[in-house]
Amino acid sequence: MHPRQFAKSSPDKAMITMEPSGRSITYGEMEQRANQVARLYRSLGIQAGDKVAFCLENCMEVFEFCWGAQRAGLAFVPISSRLTAPEITYILKDSGAKLLLSSDYKASELEAVETDNPDVHFYKTGTFRAGWTDWSDALDMQVTTPISDEERGLVMFYSSGTTGNPKGIAPPPPAGDPPETEEILPKLVQHFFGGNDTDRYLCPAPLYHAAPLAWTMSLQRLGASTIVMERFDPEAALDLIAKHDITIAQFVPTHFVRMLKLPDAVRAAADTSSLKSVIHAAAPCPVPVKKAMIDWWGPVIDEYYAGSEGNGMTFIRSEEWLTHQGSVGKAILGTLRICDENGDPVPTRQEGQVFFEGGPPFQYHKAEAKTAESQNKHGWTSLGDIGWLDEDGYLYLTDRKSFMIISGGVNIYPQEIENHLITHPKVMDVAVIGGPCPDMGEKVIAIVQPTDMADATDAFGQELEAFAREKLSGVKIPRQIDFLEELPRAQTGKLYKRLLRDEYWKRAEA
Repeated sequence: MHPRQFAKSSPDKAMITMEPSGRSITYGEMEQRANQVARLYRSLGIQAGDKVAFCLENCMEVFEFCWGAQRAGLAFVPISSRLTAPEITYILKDSGAKLLLSSDYKASELEAVETDNPDVHFYKTGTFRAGWTDWSDALDMQVTTPISDEERGLVMFYSSGTTGNPKGIAPPPPAGDPPETEEILPKLVQHFFGGNDTDRYLCPAPLYHAAPLAWTMSLQRLGASTIVMERFDPEAALDLIAKHDITIAQFVPTHFVRMLKLPDAVRAAADTSSLKSVIHAAAPCPVPVKKAMIDWWGPVIDEYYAGSEGNGMTFIRSEEWLTHQGSVGKAILGTLRICDENGDPVPTRQEGQVFFEGGPPFQYHKAEAKTAESQNKHGWTSLGDIGWLDEDGYLYLTDRKSFMIISGGVNIYPQEIENHLITHPKVMDVAVIGGPCPDMGEKVIAIVQPTDMADATDAFGQELEAFAREKLSGVKIPRQIDFLEELPRAQTGKLYKRLLRDEYWKRAEA
């Protein structure tokens, strides 16, 4: 299925409603707008196989941009609107994007981005840069009929690696498929989550993340009405569920925590009876939190485990979870394999690295070594997570991949933060770990070995925080900075980061 189908059968049906602004667009209107976007790309010489990028807050233009690229054979690259100018520039250069669409929201960073990327076409949704072309005005100049050389385009997500540099998950090269070509995720959403053209779907999360964008576009493929929050607010989310009679919604555990912490009267007044499936993923959900959500909303809390790489997927319903608490479900895409360090399968209930056999292949853009590292000798692929399987085939995750920090559903990689902090002249060594945080799941903690322990002061901690802000986006700034006389390293130089992390979590448990 494809939005074009519903533009023909139900042109006046609401496709997207932004909240709280109330901006909306029908399937018929989006069909015309997407055609204009595709024509704009072609007018700039952007052809099938090329890449275009957006760096936007949640807004209608995200979908215009993506659906236009999807029918022009392009790889469209979401860039987090929380990144700094050097981080945005890295992704633009690495991907080879020929166009960037951004907004007033990123005005403070975009002058440097423009200077560093002279060959990129820059478009804007606001007034921040006089030299940038207005997106809406440019589209209005295009006709609304399809381009003559339509071809299916695909998203190109960036997923940070252990080196700290983001890695693009390369889509397959253009194959001349029509835009209406069926894709795997909408089929899964339809089969396992009941998605169809009668649904009303709520997206409360940033569209530059893989799951919010991919799921929202999948529901649009199925003809659903999609309601997108311009920013998350727990009470507003509850109000929107009732206002729009939401049937399917997707949250991360942090959203659950914030809604559970609302006053009892607010929670009691919330009408969530329209919900048939509430999907969560992105981060491990504490068992008490999920149990509380099921008690509150009923057995409609569905969970899956997957990655942007799309190499496999698990799924579990509330009823199953209640008898397998802590599990992320059984495989519905690919076959689960738990392997030891040699890549060989381990017995039931023994921990090992989680692999998928037979799932869709993937490659990292310009990163052959990283692609090779994701595979074992059998050709099975892994995201680097650790877990185990029970006798019924349910997967339980027990560790993060490469000590990745997941804070509020956002993946944060320590190495990038460490690589910056170590350049401070007063820092001898540094380790960044994820420590416990009641609201966000984890918080970024920097453990610093100063060149001189006399510098181990609150004032120096504040200096390091300011230093971090010079190069890193807000989510990567350490929320806690502690000092040690010497970090635990082996003679080979290997840092025993697990020892540090375990100590912080033990203290929290105590």
